[in-house]
Order: sequence, then structure tokens, then C-alpha cells
Amino acid sequence: MSPILFELLLRSIWETVLMTAASGLISLVFGLPLGLALIATERGGIAESLWVNRALGAVINGFRSVPFIILLVALIPVTRLIVGTSIGTWAAIVPLSIAATPYYARIAEVSLREVDRGLIEAARAMGGNRWTIIREVLVPEALPGIVAGFTVTLVTLIGASAMAGAIGAGGLGDLAIRYGYQRFETSVMIAVVIVLIILVCGIQWVGDRLVARLDRRG
Repeated sequence: MSPILFELLLRSIWETVLMTAASGLISLVFGLPLGLALIATERGGIAESLWVNRALGAVINGFRSVPFIILLVALIPVTRLIVGTSIGTWAAIVPLSIAATPYYARIAEVSLREVDRGLIEAARAMGGNRWTIIREVLVPEALPGIVAGFTVTLVTLIGASAMAGAIGAGGLGDLAIRYGYQRFETSVMIAVVIVLIILVCGIQWVGDRLVARLDRRG
């Protein structure tokens, strides 16, 4: 691999990490509250409201049902409105975040649903309000699952960021398409695959170690 291609590889790694980290953070900030809202408003929840639950569920399912590559194209006007352009790394963060948020919301919902109902009822009996139950019971008890789900979301975002390279989003996907595929640079394609494997394995390893430390059952 030539020095120029190696420099492009390093820049593409940084762009992929940036896209994954930024969209992952946004999905955590918005996805976790959505997951909490789904649990709180379900039948028998701490803030039961079936119509809110169904409306949120419908919106989340709607976004999750659209394949990412289609969502990427459909959101071009929104992306251009928010960041001023529809290509580049920062432009890709918009559809990545919008796709990852409902995905993570459902993962968080599953983790929160596994919390022992007896703990919630005990907190209620002790006079705990909704926010106390969320802060002191739901989130702490579901934290290992929440972290594990976030790890899965980050891994998914790495793959999605590579797909975003198909429309000029930058990152490893863009490098693999422009140089590895279109210019038949086999070394570039191999390097991209190796880097992606390392990134995924690294994120999964860190996530697994963190979950093991947080899991009280261990």
C-alpha cells in the first residue's frame, strides 16, 4: 500500500470512529428515554398511558422498518437542512442517529422489562415517585442490559457507517468503494476489512468487560 493510500486509510478510520461515536451518543441520549417511556406507559407501568405507548411504538416501528440505505436517501433533505450538505461525515451522522435511536430504544425497552416487578412495587410501597423508581430501580437494575444493548448498537453503527460510504459519507466504506472496488486496489479492501474486524472486536470486548463489572448477579 502506498503512503498516500495509508494516509487515506488513517483518515477514513478517524471518520468512521467519529460517525460511530457521535451517532452512538445521540442514540443513547434519545433512545434510552424512549425505552423508559415505552416501559412506563405500558399496561401496568408507573405512568400507564396506552395511547401514548401505542403512538410511540408505532413511530419507533415505522423508522425501524425502513432499510438504512433507503432511509439514508430519504433523509437527504433533512440532512441538508440540519448540516447544510448531504455528503460528508457530518452529514452521515444525521441519518445514522435517526436510524440508531429507535433501534436502541427497543433494545433498552427489553432490558428494562426484565427488571423484577417486585422491586418496582416495593419502591412504590415505600412512597417512591415515578422519577425515583426510574432513577433508583429501573436504570440501575437494567444497567448491564442497557450497556450490552448500547454495545450492540455501536457495532451496528459501524456497519451502517460503511454503507453510508456508498453516497459519499466518507469513512472506511467510502474508501473501500472508491479505491478497493472501483480502482481494484485489493490491498485497500483487505486493510478496510481488517480494520473493521478490529473495531468491532474491540468495541465488543470493552462492552463485555463493562457488562461483567456491572452485573450484580456475577
